[in-house]
Amino acid sequence: MTKSIAQALLDIKAVSLSPNDPFTWSSGIKSPIYCDNRITLGFPDVRTHIRDGLQALIETHFKDIEVISGTATAGIPHAAYVSEVMNLPMNYVRSKSKSHGKQNQIEGASSEGKNVVVIEDLISTGGSSITAVDALKAAGANVLGVVAIFTYGLKKADDQFARADIPFYTLSNYNELIEVARENGEISENDITTLVDWSCLLYTSDAADE
Repeated sequence: MTKSIAQALLDIKAVSLSPNDPFTWSSGIKSPIYCDNRITLGFPDVRTHIRDGLQALIETHFKDIEVISGTATAGIPHAAYVSEVMNLPMNYVRSKSKSHGKQNQIEGASSEGKNVVVIEDLISTGGSSITAVDALKAAGANVLGVVAIFTYGLKKADDQFARADIPFYTLSNYNELIEVARENGEISENDITTLVDWSCLLYTSDAADE
């Protein structure tokens, strides 16, 4: 599954690798990889593959799930697809409460007293996922864990999830993506060295959010 998802993300250019001309994240970090999983919405076969993969992760690791929760905004459509096929209630979580109306941070199904799994599109440092987890807990939910499409594999994400005592699982990851790109002949051996070195550097540093 990790390999096929990585291949799909590369095929539709949801993930781009540029070891010699790095992208700049909003945090200012220079990165040889950029991931935009919103692109998957335009490819029915890919998003169905992702839906089935997320469902499998949930059914394997979180059998007691009662509610699916998507992170705003990119996690929402994937949460909707999965909740539909699993016939489960769904809600979504904003990064902060609305400034008008009922000022809700969580919209949709009630989470109070329920076992909830959060669906995220991308885990960089884990900040947006943990924000959603904290909001759900404050609303009385029992958050079982987080599932996502892709992770950069940064140490800060591992640390944040460990501190929150929340397990997370992803369909694919940075290392698998590099391996698939190598097999496809999309990157050279020198590129691989650059990509691996960047990953090792970021894993030992306090990377900021993308």
